[in-house]
Amino acid sequence: MHKPIPGSVYQTSDFQTKVPEITIYFWIVKLLTTAMGEATSDFLVYHMNPFIAIALGGIALVISLILQFSVRRYVTWIYWLVVVMVSIFGTMAADAAHVGLGVPYFASTTFFALVLILVFIIWHRSEKTLSIHSIYTKRREAFYWCAVLATFALGTAAGDMTATTIHLGYFTSGVLFAVLFAIPGLCYWLFGLNEIFAFWFAYILTRPVGASFADWVSVSHQSGGLGLGKGVVSLGLTIAIVIVVGYMAMTRKGVQDVSVASKAR
Repeated sequence: MHKPIPGSVYQTSDFQTKVPEITIYFWIVKLLTTAMGEATSDFLVYHMNPFIAIALGGIALVISLILQFSVRRYVTWIYWLVVVMVSIFGTMAADAAHVGLGVPYFASTTFFALVLILVFIIWHRSEKTLSIHSIYTKRREAFYWCAVLATFALGTAAGDMTATTIHLGYFTSGVLFAVLFAIPGLCYWLFGLNEIFAFWFAYILTRPVGASFADWVSVSHQSGGLGLGKGVVSLGLTIAIVIVVGYMAMTRKGVQDVSVASKAR
């Protein structure tokens, strides 16, 4: 059991983890946000000044994080708002490294992978756990969102690398990452794979899965896609996210029981 961190732990009477329970709804919304972030980021960058788009994305992310850190419990719409903003800004960060700075996708993928590993190492050394069910202090929550941001940037770079650098195309990349995404879940259920490792492995892969299929649906036929356009795909996915998150908020799907969550201390 880990002792509370002075000045950063929420009151015991108000104890509740700041993240949702991992259910099928979690993975559905997570995949929707990854796809939506890819389409929205591309739409904004190509329809306005890229520097302004990135700045606005960063500001929106900061505002959403302030909201998230200001509450003492998991609030459905606030939590998923942060995930959406991380998705959009994480995509912009990865794309900016390639398009703006000319960094090859292989190099950016390697860089973001190292950043994520570093976050995990520091997080584990500091808190002795990487379990998302133990997110009840501000410091752990900060580590959590740093890891989430790194996973989005890593997933974006990896998806673009397989689709363009390795020339698999968006659809084939999506299928590839979807298969990889299923592996940790199967290994967890069938062979008892460590649940924390299985979760983060799958979490990282949701990004290239959603982004690859979003690109495939939105890009032109000449680029190997269905040609629906970034704006249409972004709008459709936004509506889907609002519907599912709204349902989760009304039914309290994903809200963890305090007594259950407290076992992760």
